[in-house]
Formats: sequence, structure tokens, C-alpha cells
Amino acid sequence: MPAEDPYGDDAGPERVEAAAGAAYRELGGAGEALDELPGEVREWLAVRRLVDGDRRHVNSPERALHELVADQRRGLGELHRGLEALHDVLRLMPGLRPTGREVVEAEFFAERARLKERMDDLDTLCRAEILGMRGSFPDPESLEKSLGEDLVMLARGVEIRLLVSTRAARLPGAARYVSRMHEQGARIRLAPAVPLHLNVVDRAVTVLSLGPAEGRAEPAEDVVLHSPRLASCFALVFEHHWSTGLHYGADPAEEWTPREREVLALLAAGAKDEAIARRLGCSERTLRRILADLVARLGAESRFAAGVRAARLGLLDGP
Repeated sequence: MPAEDPYGDDAGPERVEAAAGAAYRELGGAGEALDELPGEVREWLAVRRLVDGDRRHVNSPERALHELVADQRRGLGELHRGLEALHDVLRLMPGLRPTGREVVEAEFFAERARLKERMDDLDTLCRAEILGMRGSFPDPESLEKSLGEDLVMLARGVEIRLLVSTRAARLPGAARYVSRMHEQGARIRLAPAVPLHLNVVDRAVTVLSLGPAEGRAEPAEDVVLHSPRLASCFALVFEHHWSTGLHYGADPAEEWTPREREVLALLAAGAKDEAIARRLGCSERTLRRILADLVARLGAESRFAAGVRAARLGLLDGP
């Protein structure tokens, strides 16, 4: 009795799938032998983009997967948000990132509400790290909501590092946000100014503020860039400014009193103890206690260094 032909007319879907899988593994990267395959097998491979349109070239599983996702994105507009999340997951998987020339996917937002929804998706996908620069903060109510969401990320093990401008740290509600984040494990540093307002998510996706949209005062325009290479570049910018920032202490910048700011300003100007004490109307002994406390709070090695650090933190600019 002749052996049963696995490619026969009555071959079921399971047999076709098994035969196609075996044929694909044998083909490797060569497409010359495609014509020798039965029609059902060639069709099975083509539908799954494992061979290209003219069926003369074998695609890698990674490329086939990206092409299938692209087909779904074009054909199922009503599922756009769900497919966006799928696409993000694929880009975050190191083994599936394309090589060679990279086409960067960019999403532009002129409405902060829509951007917030998108960032919520990215926060959910975040697995390891967020690097952030903050030159400003939203209103206290929005910031309080963000605090709860960011604390959830910290609780599930995401490392968060924030470089915050001193002026931003003194905005309403900012002191509580920065303090709570610091208490729960976020690493925070302060700088006189930050060059960008951004988030780098897992060094794969960058959320960047571009400033006000052209010809409009409000709202600002923002972009989400899906590119590990670009994210690495922005991470380098972050690391450079992070290395020069000052560690966030227990006392938020807004809690420095006018008297303490005045002492720091006099220190930065190189004033002598006698002159500072006379200006404050206190004894030199009392002044020495005040100076020791200020130097310790700033983490400085000397009085002069404390004045310099105070200037870099913006403490001499007034409240």
C-alpha cells in the first residue's frame, strides 16, 4: 500500500501547518526552492508573511511579525489604541528590534489630555527605568494624581530618577510630590535649570516636550519617539546633567527661610563672620551654629562651597 502523501488534496489544516513549518525550516534564507512546494504550503507561508509577495524570498519570523502587525494596523482602525500597545511591546523586546536603517515612529500631541492617556500606557509597559527632567510641574491637582501613579510604579520595582529645576521644585504642590517620591525610593537631584522636559522609558521610548505649537501660545506640543537609538542619545544628555546635579535633601527648596537665603548670599559674596553677624544682629557664636547647619544641609565641604551650591540651586534668586 503506497505511503500517504502529506500534501495530498485531502490534507487537513493541521497537516498543512506541519508541512509548512518543516518546509520553512529547510528553506532557511533561500527562496529558490519555493516553486517545488505544494500550493497549500506556499499559500500558508505567504499569508503569514514568511515569504514575500513574489514568493522568491524567505522572511525572518521577526520581519514577518512586524509585517503582520502593520497589516492589522492598516485594516483595523477601530482597534488603533490596542495595536499601539502591541507595537510598543514589540519595540521593547530586544530580540525583535530591527537592524540597519531605522524608521522612527513619532506621535505628536497638541492636547495634554491625550498625551497623559498615552503616557499612562507607557507607564504600564515600563519594566525597569524612567529617566525624567522637569523644568515645570502641572497644577497641584494633576500633580497629586500623577504622584499616586508614580508611587505604584516605584512599588512594582521601576527605578525612577528625576532631575528637577530648583524653580520647578518651589511650584505649588511640587514640594510634596518631590518629597514623597524621594521617601519611596525615587532618586532625585536638583539643578539651576534643565535643558529639556522629558521622560526616557526603558531607554527605548522618549516623551519630549517641544514647547508651544507654532503660531499658538497654548497648549505646548509634545512628541513620543519610539527609537532605542534616540532614547540612548537623550539618556546621555540626562546622565551628563544628572552628574552635575545636587542630591535632593530632606528639606525642599521652598522651605529655606529669607534669613537663611540672606546668609547664603553673604557667604557666596565672601563676607566675613563679623560682617554677617552684624547684618543679622546676632553673636558670632550664634552665627557659627547657623553656618554649620547650612553647610551640612547643602552637603558642602566648606562655607564658600555652601555659597556656591546655594547659587547653583537658585536659592539666592529670591523666593
